[in-house]
This record gives sequence, structure tokens and C-alpha cells, in this order.
Amino acid sequence: MAEGRHPTRQPATPAPEGLNAGGAIPGLDNALVFVTKAVEGDSRLDGHILAEAARLAATAHASQVRRNGEPYIIHPIAVAEILAGYRLDTATLATALLHDVVEDTPTSLPDITRRFGPEIAKLVDGVTKLSRIEVQSERTKQAENLRKLLMAVSEDIRVLLVKLADRLHNMRTLHHVPKAEKRAQTARETLEIYAPLAERIGMERLKTELETLAFRELNPEAWQGIQARLTFLRGQSADLISEIERDIAEVLGRHGVAVEEVLGREKSPYSIWRKMEAKNVAFEALSDVMAFRVILPEKAQCYMALGAVHDAYRTIPGRFKDYISTPKANGYQSLHTGVTVPAKRHAKIEIQIRTRGMHEVAEYGVAAHWVYKQGENQETRRYPWMKALLEIIETASEPQDVLENTKLQLHVESVFVFTPKGELFELPRGSTPIDFAYMVHSQVGDTCVGAKVNGKVMPLRQHLSNGDQVEIITARGGKPNPDWLKFVATGRARARIRRFAQAAERDTHREEGRSAIAKAFRQDGLDFAEKLLEPALKGLKQSSIEDLFVAVGSGALGPREVLFAAVPELRAPARAVEPMMLSRPRGRLGGGPLVTSRAEGRGETAASGPMAITGLPPGTPVHYAGCCNPVPGDAILGIINTGRAITIHRRDCHTLEGFSATPERFFEVGWEAQQSGAHTAKLSLCAANEPGVLSGITNAIAKQDGAIASMRITRRSDECDVALEAEVRDLRHLANIMAGLRACPGVIRVDRSRG
Repeated sequence: MAEGRHPTRQPATPAPEGLNAGGAIPGLDNALVFVTKAVEGDSRLDGHILAEAARLAATAHASQVRRNGEPYIIHPIAVAEILAGYRLDTATLATALLHDVVEDTPTSLPDITRRFGPEIAKLVDGVTKLSRIEVQSERTKQAENLRKLLMAVSEDIRVLLVKLADRLHNMRTLHHVPKAEKRAQTARETLEIYAPLAERIGMERLKTELETLAFRELNPEAWQGIQARLTFLRGQSADLISEIERDIAEVLGRHGVAVEEVLGREKSPYSIWRKMEAKNVAFEALSDVMAFRVILPEKAQCYMALGAVHDAYRTIPGRFKDYISTPKANGYQSLHTGVTVPAKRHAKIEIQIRTRGMHEVAEYGVAAHWVYKQGENQETRRYPWMKALLEIIETASEPQDVLENTKLQLHVESVFVFTPKGELFELPRGSTPIDFAYMVHSQVGDTCVGAKVNGKVMPLRQHLSNGDQVEIITARGGKPNPDWLKFVATGRARARIRRFAQAAERDTHREEGRSAIAKAFRQDGLDFAEKLLEPALKGLKQSSIEDLFVAVGSGALGPREVLFAAVPELRAPARAVEPMMLSRPRGRLGGGPLVTSRAEGRGETAASGPMAITGLPPGTPVHYAGCCNPVPGDAILGIINTGRAITIHRRDCHTLEGFSATPERFFEVGWEAQQSGAHTAKLSLCAANEPGVLSGITNAIAKQDGAIASMRITRRSDECDVALEAEVRDLRHLANIMAGLRACPGVIRVDRSRG
């Protein structure tokens, strides 16, 4: 059994005679042996009460066994042994022996009260409440466990001590649990909840063992790797720790500092792993795998020892911390510093300097200064975060909320503030009335326009303090201010404000983007309709038209980029070279005589009437390819035919691929800037096979001052394909017609033939 220190000692209470007289009941001998040793080690304990508790527990659990086949009573004995190592009182040890009796056996709480009195019965009841949970999910079970634990602890902190010891023994025997998933769940719960609870009440030794056991279960490879490195380190420097202990003692002795003890140790595998993860370094790069504790008689000598250490060794920058003048929330006090010991292989170590009393608090926490008078739990007052945490948890509606809020509370400093009705809320330190408003309700935060703190109107950026009473002033139509993001402290408030700001910004960008796109269409003489943008969404990598508007409004896309994607015909550049007058083409809009040539038999159209094409020698016969039907504004290329005639193709015409072997036949041509007359363009439409669609197509062309030269319709069950030849002036006129067709109800797709 581990020995511990305690500041006070009471007169001995002798153990009852015949403690080892049992034998028929499984495990009773073990229980009575524990009682004997406990009473011998701590004369304050009442052996009669403990022996009675041992007999009742062994009798009640006589028919039960643990997973490893041992009598169940072995577990309560182990829990009591852990607590005895902290020199706890008779009621706590009796509760440890009896903590599963009411839950797992026919023994009732009134039976406990009758035999042991109300104090032990209340403690047993507090621990029992933690086990009476029948819920579906493990996560909910974990949250409910925590809620009930804190409810019990708020009345008596010894319930927490029993529960922590219970969890520690369960972790020590976790390997007997057959299901890996259950083992991992228990280890995770231990690491997230119980180890931080142990730390918050200062029980460093218990916390370290809980972390180590949980770490070994959750990450066995990392645990084994660190253990192997520690073993190698010990082999390389078997006596290094003892050598450094002697060296530190000699340094302090030379400076006249009276030392009670210098204790060296390796840090725990979990502590080492956390530092490796936090610093993203290998084991070998850590500077403080070893830590040394210097125990001194008086507080003043701690600072003398610090000066002596810094005088003798080179300090590691940024490693000094003074927890004596500013203790941790759990009461921990010590001076921390990091130094290099050059005489000992340049070992980098951490030194903790403290008094004996500080050391006991650091090791045993609340158990080191156990005071329990007149039924009032002094330690609950010493650790007020427990009571406050309980009241916070009571406001949560869902067990999962309990779990998340509590995990946060266990790891960060908090302030506790009240509503005008006295409801308590927990917030991170540095929180403002805005954080409080969002903690009350998201709508309260959204409509907040002011706040009163302790009855006085205060700025919304005012930091709240413990005990403040906060009243939020709201107004209908109030909205979150993005400037609040500069000073709010909670993630909940920040996320809500950011969400609102993003939504407002998105609305603005959507309207600005829509206006910019519509303006771009108008500048090119096109009527804007949202339907025109649908075919362009994929190419512009936008999931919806609204996203497209937002992208343009935010500057991610340009409005003309959208225009060209929706009406790709506008992309073709016009070429301006020295013009040459040729004849004007045929057509209703041409205004001249129809002139055809033998090329028409091959689907080509001869140029007729006065018009301008550039780049050809005078008198060169020109034909327009019937495969792609170029119009002014298209990027074009001439092909030299037999008889030196030139056929004009669009540069994207598929027919040009057949001339790739004879590039000498290519002839660079272009359009004159000023054009007149009509040209034929071939369009391919897919439309719904519904009444009114065809009239919509003809009306759309007429609305853009175009003409239909021919139309062929191929009907299918619910759709129809339309092959259309339209007479247009130029590419821009064609783009207007195609945009109008795409906006027609029932028109699914509009493409231009490429040959």
C-alpha cells in the first residue's frame, strides 16, 4: 500500500479483535487483511466500521466474480487500497468497500444507513447514482455519467475521490475486457473526463496513471515506441538520474540552501507523446524527458534555490514559470525552470522547486489537505468550479451538450455570469455581453443592440467578470454586426456572426453580380434571361445560377467572361486587314440579285453583290463553305480549290482537318470591318415536343430581326430535333438570335453547326 502524508493526525482507533476470523465467504480474508493494514498505517481510522463494511461487502458480493475469475470483492478492496494511500478518512474507505453493494446486490440504502449512519449512506448513494444509467448510446451514457457525477460531487467531493479510484482500478484491469471497442470507449472517457477531473483537484499522481493506462489502450504503438526509447535511454545512462540528483544537491549546498530531498524521474509516456505532437518533433529532440523535484523546508528558500540553479546551469529560454506567486486553479504551487547540465552529457532537464507542503498538494491534491467539519464540505468551496460547472450543466437540454460543455470547462479558465432572473451561465475568460447573448439563445444574440452589466449600460465589447449580472437589450430588426468578430471570445458567437455576415455579403454579391451580367448582355445588344446562363454553369464551375451571380459580384468571375460562356459565338475575333471588294451574297436581307455557281451543287454558296473580304488577290472567285456557313465576325480561313477559287471556312470547321496534309492550300483571309447583307447560319436545336414551342422559336428569331431560310424537324417521343438555317447580318446578330432561342420556353439546347 502506498504511503502518504497528511497535515493532521488523530488518536488511534484500535482494530477489532478477530479480523481474520472469516473464511467461508470468498474474498473476506482479503478484505479483513486490508482493514488490518489500513488501521496499522493510519491510527485515525475506525477499524470496527471498516471491518463491518468489509464483511457486508464480501457477503453481498459472495456470488459474484469479475471477468478474470476473481471474487468481485477484490475490486472494492483495490479501490479502498488506492484511497488509503491518500490517507483518507474512515467514511471514504468504507464507501469504497461498499460502493457497488446497493447497485449490484439486494442490499438497500436504508440497510446502509441503519448499519453505518447517514454520512456513509449518503456517500454510497452518491456513487451508486453514477451507475444507474440505462440509455442507448455510449456517448449519451458518458454524458449522463458526468452529469450525475458532478451532482454528487457538488454535495461531497469524496464521491469524486471514490469514483476516480474506481476508474483507476478498472483501467488497471481493462485488459480483461474482451471487446476492443468497449476498452477504447472506457479509455477515451478516462482521458477526456476523469484524468482532467483528477488534475483539477490536484491529484497529479492519479492523473498520470490514468493518462498512461488510457494512452496505452488507445495508441499502443506510440506507447510501445516511447517505452522502448525510454528503456534505451536508461541503458545508455543507467545512473544519469542519480548523478544529476547528487549534482543538484551539491550545487544547492554550495549556495547555502538547505535541501530536504531531490527526486529525479522520467516523464510519463503520455506526457512525452503530447509534447512530441504539440511540437511536431521526434523523441530525441525533446529537451525535458527527465524532471527533478527539489523539496525545501520554506517558501523563501525556493527562490534562493532557483538563483543557485540558474547560477550553476545554463537556462533554457522560455521555460521559467512561477506557480508559487500565481498558483494554478487546482492549488498547485512550484517554481519550474529548464536547464542544461553540461557535466552530465549536456542533459536538458526540468527542475521543479517546492516546499514539502507544496509537494504533497502537487501529488495528492485535495486529499493532501482534507478537511471535513460539521458535515460541510470545505473542499467544494476550495474548488468552486465544481458547483458552478454543475449549475451550467443543469441548463443543458441534451446529454451531448453536457459532454461538450464539460470537456471545454475542464480544459479552459471560465467566468460565470447571471441573467437578471438568476440563471447562471459559463463563458470563457474574456467573454463579452455578445458572447453571453448568444449563449442564452442565438436569436437573442442576433437581435442584441445593447447590454446592462450589474444594472449599468456598458459597451458590448466590455469583458465580463465572475458574478456579473447581464441583461441583454434586443430590438426587432436588430442584426449582428460583423465588427463584433473583433472582440467576441466564444466559438458559438463567432460562428453565428460569421454566418450572418457571410449571408449578408452573399446577398449583396448576388444582386451586384446579376446586375453586372445583365449590363454585359445589354451592351452586346442581347436580352438577358437567367435561363441563358444554365448551359454555362459547368464550364464556369458553378453549381447554380445564384452561385454564378455571387462569383461575379465578388470578383471571382468577370461579367463578360460569363457572357462569352453563355453565348460562345461572341468569342470569335474579327480580323481587320486591307479590304478587297467582292460581290454580295444572296438572301432576303441582301437586297441584290441571286448569283449562284457550280459550287452550289457541292453545298457551297458563291459570293454575290458588293461586300468586303480582305487578304485575296483582285478577281479571285470566292465561295462560302456550306459545311460551316461562315458569317462576318467568324474567324475564317480560305482554302484554294481547283481553278484557283477560294472557299471560305470557319477556323473551327471540322472539314479543315482533311486539308492538314496540304497546308499550302490554306489562305489567310478576313472580314472587312463594315458589312452589310445577309448570310446563312446553320443551327441545331433540341426542344420539348410540346404545343407552342415551334411558334416560340420562330417568334424569337423574328424578334431579333432574323429570317428562317429552311427548317427540318425530327420528332421523338418527348423531344424533337430542329435543323434550322437562319439569315443573319453578322456574328453578333447570330449571337442575339441564339440567345433568344435559348431563352425560349421548351428549348433545351441551341448549337451552331461546325461542319
